[in-house]
Amino acid sequence: MHHYHPGGVLVDQDLLVLVSYCRPIGLRFVLVVIALLGSSSSSAFNSVTSSVKPDIYTNYRKLKEQARSDYLELKSLSVGENQIKDVGLCGKERENYVPCYNVSANTLAGFKDGEELDRHCELSREHQYCLIRPPKDYKIPLSWPAGRDVIWSGNVKLTKDQFLSSGSIMKRLMLLEENQIAFHSQDGMIVDDVKDYSHQIAEMIGLGSDTEFLQAGVRTVLDIGCGFGSFSAHLLSLNLMALCVGAYESSGSQVQLTLERGLPAVIGNFISKQLPFPSLSYDMVHCAQCGIIWDSKDELFLIEIDRVLKPGGYFVLTSPITRRQGSPTSSKKGSISTPLEETTKKLCWSLLEQQEETFVWQKTVDSQCYTSGKQGMVPLCKGEDMQLYYQPLARCISGTGSDRWVPIHSRSSSLNSTELKVHGVHPDDFFEDSGFWRSAVRNYWSLLSPLIFSDHPKRPGDDDPLPPYNMVRNILDMNAHYGGLNAALLEARKSVWVMNAVPLGVHNTLPLILHRGFAGVLHNWCEPFPTYPRTYDLLHGNGLLSHIASQGCSIIEVLLEMDRILRPEGWIILSDKLGPIEKVRMLATQIRWEARVIDLQNGSDQRLLVCQKPFVRK
Repeated sequence: MHHYHPGGVLVDQDLLVLVSYCRPIGLRFVLVVIALLGSSSSSAFNSVTSSVKPDIYTNYRKLKEQARSDYLELKSLSVGENQIKDVGLCGKERENYVPCYNVSANTLAGFKDGEELDRHCELSREHQYCLIRPPKDYKIPLSWPAGRDVIWSGNVKLTKDQFLSSGSIMKRLMLLEENQIAFHSQDGMIVDDVKDYSHQIAEMIGLGSDTEFLQAGVRTVLDIGCGFGSFSAHLLSLNLMALCVGAYESSGSQVQLTLERGLPAVIGNFISKQLPFPSLSYDMVHCAQCGIIWDSKDELFLIEIDRVLKPGGYFVLTSPITRRQGSPTSSKKGSISTPLEETTKKLCWSLLEQQEETFVWQKTVDSQCYTSGKQGMVPLCKGEDMQLYYQPLARCISGTGSDRWVPIHSRSSSLNSTELKVHGVHPDDFFEDSGFWRSAVRNYWSLLSPLIFSDHPKRPGDDDPLPPYNMVRNILDMNAHYGGLNAALLEARKSVWVMNAVPLGVHNTLPLILHRGFAGVLHNWCEPFPTYPRTYDLLHGNGLLSHIASQGCSIIEVLLEMDRILRPEGWIILSDKLGPIEKVRMLATQIRWEARVIDLQNGSDQRLLVCQKPFVRK
């Protein structure tokens, strides 16, 4: 049965037809036509032919014509463009390179008072075309669940001194053992500490246990300065989506270690710019000794917390500087004076409870509170902030006039037509999209499973690696639309999480994605993504290439950025029209990707491009 869809990504597995596969050998191109006869290549891609079997007799003429067309196009491109050659490797100094965070260049440009540490992509357009190499001792991450608790120390930039000086409670929860970093101890004490802390927070907001977070409306947590992800990992085990946001650090980065564990994280600063989220995005914001002075900068940091918090949401702060001398160790319902008391009153927050160094505030559910006329209240912003993208921090209250102003306790457990219309989405479109992605995920997994979980040639530097050699823990969906891929993976019980990127220039569906309890950010794909190298196991983009072309972005720069953030032996799945797909297939050979085009055979000019990044180093 055919599956037709406006995006034209996939049809049923038995209708998938493998068209051609090109790979670079020196400066020559070799075309291997496998549609009819198969291939003797030793590439891991070969195993896919056994799982995808088209009717070769019915499609003989079409396949023959397609193969001939592919060959002539590749021949003309290789002859006519003598400048095509492999992209070289970057120097060792770029092993952990993150564009847009060049402190020296920012300082020379006149940024100061901390703003030199902020994201400034306008100053980082270096156009150095090279591939970020992995560190000398890099190893493929361990598969989950072991990989959440143990990482290879050679995969991250962390000195022993930085490890020993780690200060916060979350940073202390790790052990350095030979060539590994472990985030647990043999006696289980460290894990128990995190569970006890989570249980404490649950009790402070009136729950019996942290297993009741979901019942209380807490599904998404923004974890600021997340240590190295131990609290986020625990919340993930409770089926909450906790996204770590931390400042860029050239070494010893908490974000990099969190990502290396395969946990959700992005680089983000509380300095001068807003975070890449719309207003009313998160059910809880958490900071445990995250190093931010919250009542500085004319209260702008707390106002930004208020902006991203949903009505009735919680701000949890654990920090010794919030506790005044002589204050009791436990207090409830705003009876205690704190350094942030005046500011939180202006924001219509109520202090639920304090225990030792931990405070919990709750945001009001009454949007009229901000216009009560009390002296010193923060003014309301003008208009919605749906498409704000790294704009300057604003001293005004957002979201009070939005149809999305719905208390977290009043939210329905599943999306209904009324909620979809609030997000500007027609219910028929949404449910059609959901059905399509259920089918697509089945086909993706059928296509990739024999590749990802099959035996793989021994890697450079590995004497006797143990299986499984490949796995997918996380996916970056570069054009997420409604988050349908994320939802379908959850429904299919795949143990992966998805970072849903909503590109600038399309209908902003990020509020809907976050409302569904998924992780996501706004992003301009003409700029680098706010993450460290080797972050994701799989990159996915439906219609991404056409969008990039419409925005005037450099396709080769986007592909190099994809290579930067993809781990060695990671995968890329791109779906688009024939023209953009063929162009990217040619460019893929320059950056050493193994690339295969799949003809969907649904009567459209849509194609699927499946690539794998090799493990390359010198």
